[in-house]
Amino acid sequence: MWTLTNTLMSNLGYVILIAFTISKSKTFKKALDNSKYTIKDIVILSAIFSGLGIVGTYFGVDYYGAIVNIRNVGIIVASIVCGPLVGGIAGLVASFHRIISGVGATTAIPCAISTIVAGIMPGYLYKLVNTNGKYVFGCFCAVVIESFSMILIRIMVPTGSEIISSIYIPMVVINGLGVVLVIGIIDNIFKEKEKVAGEQAKLALEIANKTLPYFKDLNEASLEKVCEIIRVGVGGEVAIITGKEHILAYSAKNNKLNIKSKEIVGEYTKRAINTGETVIISDKEEEIGYNCIDGIEIKSGIITPLNYDKEVIGVLKVYFNKDSKVTEGKKYLILGLSNLISTQIQLGNIKKLEDMAKKAEIKALQAQINPHFLFNALNTITSFIRINPSKARELIINLSNYLRYNIEFKENLVELDEEMEHVKAYVYIEKCRFGDKIEVHYDIDEEAKKAKVPTLIIQPLVENAIKHGILEDVFGKNVWIEVKKVHNGFKVIIEDDGCGIDNNIVNQIYNDKVDENKIGLYNVHSRVKLIYGKGLEIERLKKGTRISFIIN
Repeated sequence: MWTLTNTLMSNLGYVILIAFTISKSKTFKKALDNSKYTIKDIVILSAIFSGLGIVGTYFGVDYYGAIVNIRNVGIIVASIVCGPLVGGIAGLVASFHRIISGVGATTAIPCAISTIVAGIMPGYLYKLVNTNGKYVFGCFCAVVIESFSMILIRIMVPTGSEIISSIYIPMVVINGLGVVLVIGIIDNIFKEKEKVAGEQAKLALEIANKTLPYFKDLNEASLEKVCEIIRVGVGGEVAIITGKEHILAYSAKNNKLNIKSKEIVGEYTKRAINTGETVIISDKEEEIGYNCIDGIEIKSGIITPLNYDKEVIGVLKVYFNKDSKVTEGKKYLILGLSNLISTQIQLGNIKKLEDMAKKAEIKALQAQINPHFLFNALNTITSFIRINPSKARELIINLSNYLRYNIEFKENLVELDEEMEHVKAYVYIEKCRFGDKIEVHYDIDEEAKKAKVPTLIIQPLVENAIKHGILEDVFGKNVWIEVKKVHNGFKVIIEDDGCGIDNNIVNQIYNDKVDENKIGLYNVHSRVKLIYGKGLEIERLKKGTRISFIIN
């Protein structure tokens, strides 16, 4: 027994050496790296692990018609690490080889069956148990599989009892140890990946911090500085930022670099802009496509789109003088940088919105809007950029429309439809801030949409309903906006089911006792009264508030 154990241990060393060598292969690493395997990945991984299984058979020891082997090491690891599909395929191949190999024919069938089980069972159990202890689980599976194999040998082989008594312990011990060692080798690949990812994240953060100041005022000089920071950071020869038709800025390691044309002429760049997909190019391509660059030897490059509001607005291009420079890590780093640049552009746009907000503060005295709302909205956008960029873009669009409407405050009347678009922009922003706490319902007569109303006459009422009615009440959440045809024009009704307005405030508004500089209902009441001869009708309901007025 101990002789068998020592021999098997020595042979396991060879298998571990082979597994370690394979682990350094770029092909194996790339296939193993994907969270969702492609057909190509499955084929590669199945071939590698079935190969380990076959090698385990050849490194086995013939013992009275049985093969004391380490075949199941690679198969069990394949099932745990890559899943039951890869493990199952590897197990089928290795078991088929076991049957046709001609060695140890006495136990070929039971061993083949156990190898198939070794490829499928551990993977399913690992998903079911959802444990982080791969090493203990792998060792446990090795014990179970080898025990199952011994049971089959006992049942199917006449001399099974004699064989089992000598080979059971060596098989269990060596296969269990082999599984632990191979899992350790593969875990090391993931640890290396995490280390590289950490270094790249640190580098990306450093580049982002260095480029951030230059996005506050976007121009050719600031973009050239951004290109320089990126080029130096990723070790490239050239970094270029383009729009959809022209090169905007670039930086080159070689001062003699010459950009022959500012227009985009390269097919790769056009492909990235048109498809919105990252393009990897190398000197292995039939057409290099660096027609716009003179004075530098370029062998590879990465072109990745810059996006704004779901639209490609240009690309970031980084070129290298070695084909080997375009690694998967470098690809994802540059892709991450392009996302950072896209976000920085959005943040630059927010800065412009902040300037608009400051102008709106001046208008607020006239239009009676609340500037605090604007800055709260900007903070909401900033937070969404990190967690939900798509929603952040929608917020930017709605806030832009909201601000534009306020800043372009018109003394003349506008169509109700236009006023309601302003209201909806405001409501969208507030719903993003407060979520399901607010529900706004619209009921607008079709013929009322073209009716003329003063600008900023409905939104302050909706804001009041949300701010002082809904948000100050635990149970209320609904605001109803109705515009109905009446005999002398159209009746506008804003109703909520919030806490209800204080009657003292209503009396102050009706008696003109409210400070004229105070933002609130009094301003709307005064404007409606001035234009239509009668101000707001304000009612405290059993649950909530109803405000209405007639436009004619």
